[in-house]
Amino acid sequence: MADRMPTISPGTLAAFLKDRRTRLDPASFGFSGRRRTPGLRREEVAQRANISPTWYTWLEQGRGGAPSADVLNRIAKGLLLTEAEREHLFMLGLGRPPEVRYRGDEGVSPRLQRLIDTLDASPALIKTATWDVVAWNRAAEIVLTDYGTIPAGRRNVLRFMFLTPHIRAKQHDWQNLARFVVGAFRADAARAGAVSEVTQLVEELCSGSPEFATLWQENDVLAHGDGTKRLKHPELGDIELEYSSFAVDGRPDLNLTVYNPVDSDVADRIRALARQRPKVG
Repeated sequence: MADRMPTISPGTLAAFLKDRRTRLDPASFGFSGRRRTPGLRREEVAQRANISPTWYTWLEQGRGGAPSADVLNRIAKGLLLTEAEREHLFMLGLGRPPEVRYRGDEGVSPRLQRLIDTLDASPALIKTATWDVVAWNRAAEIVLTDYGTIPAGRRNVLRFMFLTPHIRAKQHDWQNLARFVVGAFRADAARAGAVSEVTQLVEELCSGSPEFATLWQENDVLAHGDGTKRLKHPELGDIELEYSSFAVDGRPDLNLTVYNPVDSDVADRIRALARQRPKVG
């Protein structure tokens, strides 16, 4: 008696592969010829993924065992899966998400910039996993620093903390803050898979700041999500801000931090300074 083909249920790796394969337009990949069913053929997906057609066929039939992470990455590329679809592929195939791949795209969407611009009294900034500041609002220029006057390649929070004297002078309890910043930076870079990307920055900081070098060698790893920040501002005086950090959906390389003045009078003075001070750029 011939072996019966296993039944493929929705929500399985086999069903997901077949569904995504049939959604692709063969002509857009240079494949031609008459077809009885929509989408790419199995052997065409295997060709694009550089894997055995037999092996790919078995995966779509629910046979052959668990594929390797390398095979899943090849298939994800061959099927033009989004990052969310690639993660789902790994969950179905291996029961775990894929290893983090750092994506250091520069800039933010206009929609995200418009969102932080609505916060007229709350400094907001968006930074990468390597702590490069890529977007900020007017309140951040007034309270934190005028990022627009700093070259794009130098807008890094660690450089501000350890290599920029006038920014360092604004911080209350710099020693404890510096320790926290280094530990949180280490955690963010590791979580985003950007350990190799920060090597040059770390070397620069270790060379320019013995204090950073000492803290980095301690290997502390700290979580950060919310808290308070105290500043000695030249115009606002001593101020206290509550901050909250948020992941940016669809952009694992970005983090949004919003600072809210504890004192409503400080918020009014931030708005007044923003009206009085000419905007650069």
